Amino acid sequence: MKKKAISILLAGAMVMSMAACGDTGSDSSSAASGSSAGAAGSSSAGSSAADAGNATGELVDGRFAETRTITVEVYNRENDGGSDPTNNMYTEYIKKGMLEDHNVQVEFVSVPRWTEVEQINNLLAAGDAPDICVTYDYPTIQTYANMGGVLDLAPYLEEYKSELPNLWDWLGEMNLYWDRDPEEGTVWGIEAKLAVSNRINTFVRQDWLDALNLEAPTTKQEFEEMLIAFRDNADTLLGADADKMIPYSVSYDVGWRAATLIESFIDPDITDREFYVNGFDDRKLTQEGTKEAIRLLNKWYNEGLLWDDFALYGSGDSTEDDMMKAGYIGAFTHNWDYPFRNGEDSINASLQRIVGEDAVFVAVDCFEDKNGNYTKFVPGPIDRKIFFPSTNDEPLACMLYLDWISDPEHIEYLQIGDEGVTHNVLEDGAVETVAATGEAIQNSGMNIDYTITCNGLKLADEEKTVKSRSHNYAGIDASIVEAADRIANTDMRVGKNVNVGAIATEEGMGPVLSEKRDIVYDNAVIAPVADFDKVWDQGVQDYLNAGGQAIMDEREEKWVATYGDVDMLP
Repeated sequence: MKKKAISILLAGAMVMSMAACGDTGSDSSSAASGSSAGAAGSSSAGSSAADAGNATGELVDGRFAETRTITVEVYNRENDGGSDPTNNMYTEYIKKGMLEDHNVQVEFVSVPRWTEVEQINNLLAAGDAPDICVTYDYPTIQTYANMGGVLDLAPYLEEYKSELPNLWDWLGEMNLYWDRDPEEGTVWGIEAKLAVSNRINTFVRQDWLDALNLEAPTTKQEFEEMLIAFRDNADTLLGADADKMIPYSVSYDVGWRAATLIESFIDPDITDREFYVNGFDDRKLTQEGTKEAIRLLNKWYNEGLLWDDFALYGSGDSTEDDMMKAGYIGAFTHNWDYPFRNGEDSINASLQRIVGEDAVFVAVDCFEDKNGNYTKFVPGPIDRKIFFPSTNDEPLACMLYLDWISDPEHIEYLQIGDEGVTHNVLEDGAVETVAATGEAIQNSGMNIDYTITCNGLKLADEEKTVKSRSHNYAGIDASIVEAADRIANTDMRVGKNVNVGAIATEEGMGPVLSEKRDIVYDNAVIAPVADFDKVWDQGVQDYLNAGGQAIMDEREEKWVATYGDVDMLP
């Protein structure tokens, strides 16, 4: 009855929300920009911890007397040759451990990674969401919390703190209470923790640099000259496939894929206040300086230096990766370790098989800011957001699940698996990842789809973690990873937690504004040079009119109400 009642309520609210703001599967990562979006309103949607205790029964040595059953969301990345995300050696490890340690039976529910916001919306509205949900989109959580569709986790965190030592030790108050509403005290979701803050790198083909006697670029001008050299020497570099040459590749998600270029045009001394007010969109669409970065991309596009069809291929499409693996792309910007991921199917490993041992992508730092540094704006140590829908009848069992997967030994096993199967131990104690097969294949880097409270290598021993980081990519030269790691950490500016309470104008706006943002970026990049200003200005104005300006205005109001005239936070 509970699920039916909730689903009717949320389905009706969802229809009104979709009618108001559209329905897309785009991710929104506004919380990752350093904002806090704790939902306003009554905490009545969440049961009290005392009620939960009566409903779930007492624990004896951490175990329930009667077996409990919970469902847990896991992303389905639809990797070619990957393992079943709901049934593999890692899911069996979790199921066995939770049953033995807590008498809790775990069932995994597959959710498509690339349309996860849309799918979670549908599941919440239908009352069929897993007991433990994971999303990158905090506004989705906030929206459903205000409808009564999400449990307030604050009572469970406090009442059962002694039963959750691993969760508290790993996430601490910072991540557990990152989104706590400053007035109501509600915690609709907790923030997973980044073990590694590395975000974005730019990669270039080392063998192409060598073939043309070029040095790795260190400035935007040198990068442009390198792209021109790639374009003008396509016959030398690709022979019969010269017509397939792509000097520099970006995807439809320009704001993410050109992040370091965009950030090089932002004032490195921007105030926390300005960064926050303009920061709902973590792709930095409304930040001062972004327009000039896209103007440069527009110039490169019109000079034949970018992938012509980048805007046509949406999330989850493998066309671009396939071209990288085939050897047609000279440079790209992406996640800091992107060409090293996925073992034998990694971009670098595929390149070497097809082109030769010298064909590898290496990281470069070449987008300097106005001070000549390489400032990289990274979020605070937060990652995915974990929440429980109000249809969750086993909140304590679910809190124990989060604690279990936060145990350092459990994180380590989920990340590196079995010795001789998924990793080897080197003489200095470092762990070297090896290519896995069958059910041992990890569908996500370091199995982050199961270590949902942790993103990044985190072995039980910190010294071993540091030694192992560069060996964590099967078949990849450790020195290349070390260089990428070093570059990703250069001139970092880490985001701060701006906790001003709920921003009402953000509710339900993530998907629609994300879609508009991508359209603005894509259209501006491909516009004729003479039309760039008109296309950009009109697109941004449409974004602002659709809700972006209202969000910025409310953020400014809430900042002043909370911090006064202060521009920088401690």
